Order: sequence, then structure tokens, then C-alpha cells
Amino acid sequence: MAKRIDDFKIVDNKRLTEDLFILELEGNDSISEFKPGQFVQVRVDESPGTFLRRPISIHDVDYKRNTFKLLIQTAGQGTIKLSELSAGDSLNLIYPLGNSFSDPGQGERILLVGGGVGIAPLLFMGKHLLSIGYRPDWLLGFRSRERTIDLEDYRQIGNVFLTTEDGSAGEKGYVTNHSVLEEKRYDRVYCCGPDPMMKAVASYCSRKGINCEVSLENLMACGIGICLCCIVTTVKGNICTCTDGPVFNITELKW
Repeated sequence: MAKRIDDFKIVDNKRLTEDLFILELEGNDSISEFKPGQFVQVRVDESPGTFLRRPISIHDVDYKRNTFKLLIQTAGQGTIKLSELSAGDSLNLIYPLGNSFSDPGQGERILLVGGGVGIAPLLFMGKHLLSIGYRPDWLLGFRSRERTIDLEDYRQIGNVFLTTEDGSAGEKGYVTNHSVLEEKRYDRVYCCGPDPMMKAVASYCSRKGINCEVSLENLMACGIGICLCCIVTTVKGNICTCTDGPVFNITELKW
């Protein structure tokens, strides 16, 4: 699909936790071509200190309602301004950007691993997997119970295994410490979250011989391969995360 720049109408702004919220936007016919793992570049208006667009993963898509969602974490002036948007407001996007997760092989056992706001692109992928006949497991990590979100949408797709760093919900520790990784065998892992978490998951998958794809969260200014600020080192050399990614098989990365 060709890249486009359009204004979208905010349908809803839902607060999930102290620093996480979901913007639901009303799209146009082109959202039918959105793919799991892709992202948009969001222009932040009326924020004098925000000069660049913000890259945000496509979190969920409702083709029947012609809407899609962006899961966002407040981290600075730009995302705080986005958190203040209301139904009826307009948001300008460059879309859809980047590549997508690949489909699994026949009969593969699948695990989706996410940490914090890194779960953003995985719900869309989970729903896609369910639509093509797979029922994946989830392994999700958060700092504490207060930082977790409502997981009902995830449970409708597959079993949810949870960790928190302080042990206030699920098992205590990081996702790679969860007992499910010793109790069950997976053929393919899709992962997104903080770099240390993704690298730990990648190391686990490499040791176990599991096919693994990760969605990188590099800083991006343009989203179309011009500014070169999102360069990642791969076995093929230095390439742009925004155009050649953000999804990479771990065998491509020099981690």
C-alpha cells in the first residue's frame, strides 16, 4: 500500500493506567490494508516543543467499524498533548509505515511476548493469528499490578501468562523468568518491548532453536528512511528500522 498523509477523527480516548491510554480513530477504506506490525507517524499539533512526528504502532483494527487504535504511553510533551485529545478532534497521520510480522508455518505453536507499552502491535497480530486458525499463548510483563491493563481482549485470543517485576500480579520477575517457558514448547515467538527484554527473549529463542521475530522501538523522526536516525546494525549492514523494519527476525540482528 502506498504511504499517505490524512487527517483522522478521534472516536474515543480511553485511559488504561496512569501513563497508558488508547486513541481510537475513524479511518477510511484504506485501513483494510493495514498489516500487523506496521506503524503510523503522528503529528502533534499545538505543542510548541514537539517538532517531530511520533511513531506509534497500530494496536488494533476493527474493519467492520472502520476504526483502528493506537496504544500510547505518556513520556513527554508530545504524548501528553496526545493524551488530552477528545472525541471529535483531528489527528494527522502518515500511514501505513514499515513491514509486518510474517505468518507462522502450519501447525506451529505460537507465543506472543510483550513488555509494557511494547504490547502495542501484538494485539493486532494476535487477532490476525486467530483469524487464520491459530490460538497463540501470551506472555506479558509489567512493572506492577497498577501498571497492568485489562487483559480480556487477550484472553479471548489465547491463554495469558503474566509477570510483574514486584510480584504483585502473576509470577514475579521478567518474562524470561516465567515458568511457562520451561513447561511448554513453542515453535515461533513474536515479541515487542524494551530492548533488554527483547534481547533476553531473543537469547532464549536462539538457545531453544525457536523462530523469533521482534518489533524494534527505535527513535524515528521521518518514518520513511530519510533522516537515518533509526539505523540498526544487521548481518546485511546498517539499515533503517522504519523502512526495512520495524519487524526483524532475530537471525538478522547483530545482538
